[in-house]
Amino acid sequence: MGIIRTNQWLKEEFEHPTEICEKLIPYFKGQNANEIYNQLMKFGMYRPSRLSKWSLEMMVEQKIWENTERLFQHYKKKWSGPDIPIFLFPLNQSGGLFFRSESDKSGVSYPDKMFLFLSQIDDTKELEALLVHEYHHVCRLSKLNKRMEEYTLLDSIIIEGLAEYAVLNNCGKEYLANWCRMYTKKDLLGLWDKYLKGQLGKKKSDRVHDNLLYGGGRIPKLLGYAAGFAIVEDYYKAHDYSTKLSFSIPASKFIKDSNNFG
Repeated sequence: MGIIRTNQWLKEEFEHPTEICEKLIPYFKGQNANEIYNQLMKFGMYRPSRLSKWSLEMMVEQKIWENTERLFQHYKKKWSGPDIPIFLFPLNQSGGLFFRSESDKSGVSYPDKMFLFLSQIDDTKELEALLVHEYHHVCRLSKLNKRMEEYTLLDSIIIEGLAEYAVLNNCGKEYLANWCRMYTKKDLLGLWDKYLKGQLGKKKSDRVHDNLLYGGGRIPKLLGYAAGFAIVEDYYKAHDYSTKLSFSIPASKFIKDSNNFG
């Protein structure tokens, strides 16, 4: 599998993203092209515009497909991870919250596939950080082997924290997402008690799940993400374990063994 040559799809059908999504139907059982496109737009897939066309030109110029393939093969071997298809598309830069929430890149992962949404990448290490984060998701989802509707808010919080801690370990602290240090530890502990601690069992199908994970309204921005990183960071300080092991540690263990977030 590896990198699917979506650059050729984009060359032929850039102005018609739903036509491109027709090619994705085999990867999304039971969904049509419009449903797939609407789903992917939530995570950063482009809408046709001059800016997204420029992003595509930058991706081609910077050999993003080739560089992503090289990075994927490296981490697939390093982590003994699953061989999945990876789809690259320009990023919709009109704003919004994405899974890694950065202005020039975004991504979304499934147990059997990954999508990266990109613009100009001046530092290849930024591309690596995004791939590490999203591929960690793929590896953990694959190992846990649960139905998506079974995942709880605690599962989601820990999944995000672990993925970004893998970025720290593999790329360095300068490549961490902004939300890792969005709140002080003191503030985060207060917010944890106020908003998250009593809601950890909420399922992905519950509306409050995404509100607490992403923030919005009275809930602070990206609170679940920030809490997840802090919990994993605490756990790492007390336990020495490999990235491969982090794919299968139950989310409940991170809370059970935490001195701060228990």
